[in-house]
Amino acid sequence: MTTSTTPASTEVSSRLGLLVREVEHVVRRGLPPSRTAHLVAERLAPHLGAGDLLTERQCEGDPDRYRQHVLHAEEDGSFSIVALVWLPGQRTSIHDHVSWCVTGVHAGREHERRFELVPGSDAARLVRTGDFVNEQGEVCGFAPPGDIHRVWNAGPGKAVSLHIYGADITRLGSSVRRVYH
Repeated sequence: MTTSTTPASTEVSSRLGLLVREVEHVVRRGLPPSRTAHLVAERLAPHLGAGDLLTERQCEGDPDRYRQHVLHAEEDGSFSIVALVWLPGQRTSIHDHVSWCVTGVHAGREHERRFELVPGSDAARLVRTGDFVNEQGEVCGFAPPGDIHRVWNAGPGKAVSLHIYGADITRLGSSVRRVYH
């Protein structure tokens, strides 16, 4: 999966700083991944849509592909926060993740298709399990296994979402573990 990525931003609003501290508090509890994702989603939700969360630069898109702005990477590698900016028609490949993940729509809406990998006699195959439209303010959290999906912007305007991963994606290069065809 190819994305346009901006380096870790030095622009941290007071609201983003508060979100980082709230996520740190949850992650330090050392809970199972699915519980951590649920609690982080609860912390993210109140910040979505707030005008003082992201700067204009952190909401800039790329005409060729969705753009990832790294907002924070915890020094110990325990989590990172990114803003994904989607212009109309931009999408991910079908993929899963290296860790638990929380997503929340900050502006616009995202479409998501979820899949399950079903074992077969010859080979495993992907089966669609649901289609969702995630509106501004909505959050979801998940942990592997069971995190296979594709995300896209089907609307006429820009969409911006925040993604919090239980890994330092600046070290890994991506939150994606596998891409499915």
